[in-house]
Amino acid sequence: MITEQAKAGFEQLLVSALKSRLPLSCEDTCEITPVTANDSIATSANTVVVLTISGIRFRLLFFLEVEEKEDIRFYYAANGQSEAFKEAFLEVSNLCCGLLSQGLQAHFPDLGMSTPYILRNGCLAHLTSLKQGYLTKHAVTINGSMQMLATICVCEYADIDFMLSLATAEVEVDSGELELF
Repeated sequence: MITEQAKAGFEQLLVSALKSRLPLSCEDTCEITPVTANDSIATSANTVVVLTISGIRFRLLFFLEVEEKEDIRFYYAANGQSEAFKEAFLEVSNLCCGLLSQGLQAHFPDLGMSTPYILRNGCLAHLTSLKQGYLTKHAVTINGSMQMLATICVCEYADIDFMLSLATAEVEVDSGELELF
């Protein structure tokens, strides 16, 4: 079972990570809106980046869905080429998930994180088969026009309860160090 307090913690960490890593400049705007089950969001994303954070108590799957349009390609890859965009977007996704992991480390010190990989968009229709304890989706809009969807799915193996302190709720934005394993 995942407590409501823990669900709120996952939510706060997700929003904080998205706001601090998806915009490339502090002048860029980043609006994040929760998507409810009743919302009908047409997603024509052709790029779905997936990362996992795993520990003894749970596995968190982090998804970023984006339609590879010209404006978003040029935003993340200056030359606008598809391969450069994918590499850049994989790295931005990795940074977002890294901040999620960093925020959870204070409560779950045994976590590991995967490298990012790309799935077909249709795979997300099968998330409910994972029997997750928590699933949330957010619409993200950068600079009023570039849109994507961010989803986290948490599958628990034991009871999960934690409360974010102010220090962990505001994840470290200036941290750019490499983690060596």
